[in-house]
Amino acid sequence: MKLNKIGFIGLGLIGGSIAKRLKVLYKDLTIIATAGHLSTIEAAYAEGLIANNALCDIADFYDCDYIFLCTPVQKNIEYLRQLKGHISDCCIITDVGSVKSDIHREVIALGMEHQFIGGHPMAGSEKTGLDSSRDSLLENAYYIITPTARSEESVVASFKELVESLGAIPMVLDYELHDYATAAISHLPHVIAYTLVNLVRECDDKNETMKTIAAGGFKDITRIASSSPVMWENICLSNKEPLIKLIDTYVAMLKKTRNDILAEDGSALTSAFSQAKDYRDSITIHRNGVLKPIYELYMDLLDEAGGIATVATILASNRLSIKNIGIIHNREFEDGVLRLEMYDQESLDSAIALLNRHHYTIYKR
Repeated sequence: MKLNKIGFIGLGLIGGSIAKRLKVLYKDLTIIATAGHLSTIEAAYAEGLIANNALCDIADFYDCDYIFLCTPVQKNIEYLRQLKGHISDCCIITDVGSVKSDIHREVIALGMEHQFIGGHPMAGSEKTGLDSSRDSLLENAYYIITPTARSEESVVASFKELVESLGAIPMVLDYELHDYATAAISHLPHVIAYTLVNLVRECDDKNETMKTIAAGGFKDITRIASSSPVMWENICLSNKEPLIKLIDTYVAMLKKTRNDILAEDGSALTSAFSQAKDYRDSITIHRNGVLKPIYELYMDLLDEAGGIATVATILASNRLSIKNIGIIHNREFEDGVLRLEMYDQESLDSAIALLNRHHYTIYKR
């Protein structure tokens, strides 16, 4: 694939990661960018990622092969309006937003369907910004592509080729189907996580008993409630209709479960739980996703002085760095009293092998 110039409007985690991967693949490619903060542009220029050392004007994007809109969903629409009439007919605009209907409707209103292909790389991290971006972020992650009714097949094929070069897995979807699907598998889970945390916060006593004994099950299901509240406000309002429909369906299912418990209908509960378990067990978990994967192990540890220090020393002497460490006080859903989190899969595998050789009992989730 021949690429001459690509522009980025927004250069945070996703935009920065795409730009870094493109820079590795295409040595002669010119990349320009603008961002909300001049410091981001200066940092990207200093590391040789982009060609400009100041904020770009819209006119600077005229001759780009592709322009990636990498700002919040509503801001992307604002920039789309600014780009109209300022780019060549050969330029393709794409975005990386997790909601597609709003921007597609605006593309139709602006008469820009022939120049737009929606995109949603389903990868991410709990961190944000250019500093957190890396050229491998999109590897093995689904990258949803949402063409318009006027997208030429050859143009879509070229964009798929570009996505594949990033290491991602392209999947072409209708934009409305995309929004309904992501509302179910991403947006609703975030709403549930936030509301569940607030339920416990409001129901807890003055001694914070619930917070103190919160175990693995609660922490697992609410982990995503640590995501950006502002970002999720934006997503919920942008994908309002599919999300409301799914919330209503979920509330109805929750009421049925309530009624089954009230009626002591054990067979109905077992059936529902079994169906959910079978379906969940059939889902293939990919390495990359909306949240960064967690490389953790649990292990038994005798209650003796220096026990944790000994484990840390064993790992450190073999140049294995621990990202996080903690004692599991509530082990209702956990095996092992000590939790270790490593930085990557290779480090986790090495730590397990090493600690096994030292006769520790390891539990990997």
